[in-house]
Amino acid sequence: METTTPTIRKAIAADCTQLLALVKELAVYERAPDEVTVSLDEFIDAGFGANPVWEAFVAEVDGRIVGMSLFYIRYSTWKGRRLYLEDIVVTEAMRGRGLGKLLFEETWNLCKARNYSGMVWQVLEWNEPAIRFYKKYGATFDGEWVNVSIAAGR
Repeated sequence: METTTPTIRKAIAADCTQLLALVKELAVYERAPDEVTVSLDEFIDAGFGANPVWEAFVAEVDGRIVGMSLFYIRYSTWKGRRLYLEDIVVTEAMRGRGLGKLLFEETWNLCKARNYSGMVWQVLEWNEPAIRFYKKYGATFDGEWVNVSIAAGR
C-alpha cells in the first residue's frame, strides 16, 4: 500500500494518547518497558495545561501519528538557553523512511529560529543506529558526565 507524503506539525492535546503510545513503544525498544509510569492526564497537563513544560512535533502519515519529537527548554549557566530533545521516536513499522530525519531537522530548525545556543539530548551507548544518525549531523558525544536522578518520595 502506498503511503502519502508525511506531514510534520506541532502536537496538539488531542494527540497525547498516540504520543504516549509512542513513548511506551520507545521504552520497549530501550529495554525498559516498565519504566513509563506517567499517566495520560499528567502527560496532557504537562504539555497543554496551565503551565506547559514540553512541546512536540508529530509525523503524520495517512492521518496516523507515526513519530514524534518531544522537547523542552533547559538553561545552561555556561551556554544560556538550549533545547533539550527528550525523545525522538518513529514507530517500528515506519522506520527507515526518513521520518526521524524530518522530525530531527524540524526540531533543530526551531532551536535555531528561537536563537537558542544549541540542542542537547542523550542516546543509549548501545543504540548504534541512533549514534550513526546523530554523527551525520556532527553531534559531539560526551562520555565524561554521568546521569544522576532522584525520585520524588525518597
